[in-house]
Amino acid sequence: MISGLDLVIILIALVIIISLAWRFASRRFTLPCPVFMKGLLDTPFTDGVSSRTQKTIQYLNLSPGMIVLDAGCGPGRLTIPIAERVGSHGEVTAIDIQEGMLREAKKRAHMAHLTNIRFLQFDLWDGKLKSNCYDRVILITVLGEIPDREEALRQLFRALKPGGILLVEETIRDPHFQTRRTVKRFCVAVGFIEKEFFGNFFSYTLTLEKPPLPKNNKLPDHA
Repeated sequence: MISGLDLVIILIALVIIISLAWRFASRRFTLPCPVFMKGLLDTPFTDGVSSRTQKTIQYLNLSPGMIVLDAGCGPGRLTIPIAERVGSHGEVTAIDIQEGMLREAKKRAHMAHLTNIRFLQFDLWDGKLKSNCYDRVILITVLGEIPDREEALRQLFRALKPGGILLVEETIRDPHFQTRRTVKRFCVAVGFIEKEFFGNFFSYTLTLEKPPLPKNNKLPDHA
């Protein structure tokens, strides 16, 4: 007969095995968080009653009128408050590969009476992003879900305006968790410069900059 302690150990082992298998598979296939688990992305249990969201927004140093890309927006945990912060003269582009996640984010935007959000469904590495378009790009526990991480970051680098900021957030609770060292390696490889680090090994936020243009250089037209 299995004791209570044995059952707990078995359940923990199953969680570890599933997480490792999911992590390994994500190197070959795109494996985003399933739509039916969208509630786990922004409940008080995982979000510290919105404190995590507020800190992330603070690190972005947003201003009214900014153009922001929420890459892998999920159900819109950050999309909605960012859209409110940049105001009617700003804009948020919310991208996700799952229709169900975009549907939930659209629902929240409608409830918040926001009209400054564009919702798009495609992969980050498809080359569909405009060049030199965004002031800020956020990548919240998404990088590990992408098979070609370097190419995705290259596309985000191209999409940012010179001097623009990429914010990457990772937490060990995510089976796709990426260490700071790994994120920095990929980001530096495509041209980003690390700016600030907040948190610790297990849960952190990293901001990186696309280098500004030299003086007297003109910004190329959007591609």
